[in-house]
Amino acid sequence: MNLFAINMVLAFAWVALTGGMTLGGLLTGFLVGLAAMWVVRPLFPETGRYFLRLYYWARLIVMFVYELVISSLPVVRDVMTPGQASNPALISVPLTVTSDLQITLLANFISLTPGTLSLDVSKDRSTLYIHAMFADDPDAIRAQITNRFEVWVREATE
Repeated sequence: MNLFAINMVLAFAWVALTGGMTLGGLLTGFLVGLAAMWVVRPLFPETGRYFLRLYYWARLIVMFVYELVISSLPVVRDVMTPGQASNPALISVPLTVTSDLQITLLANFISLTPGTLSLDVSKDRSTLYIHAMFADDPDAIRAQITNRFEVWVREATE
């Protein structure tokens, strides 16, 4: 059975035992289940990989929220001040991620980040086309996507 599924079963068992189906109770049950799985991890060698992937997913979410906040600031400044400081451009970004899940996650993270929008993926799935609101340095945008977003997505999904 999938270790995440086992962890969810333990979380729902916790909620059933405590008698309160709330988000907080479910989160507490998930953490209690995680602690129980940590205690018995020597019995199941694949749990080490599960904890590592859980860490990568948590890091991906935290780093995305950080990027979301940081990239919002120039957009808010441009909207609130008179005139237009943006320099929009279409940028092609070579992809190192290969699976459909990885490309979809990357494209969605780019689209959800203020100031950027994913437009298309090439037919051979090697290039992602994006629109950037502040494209003063397209190479820096490519490097940020390749060295940050793609690395985080790859680590979480492999």
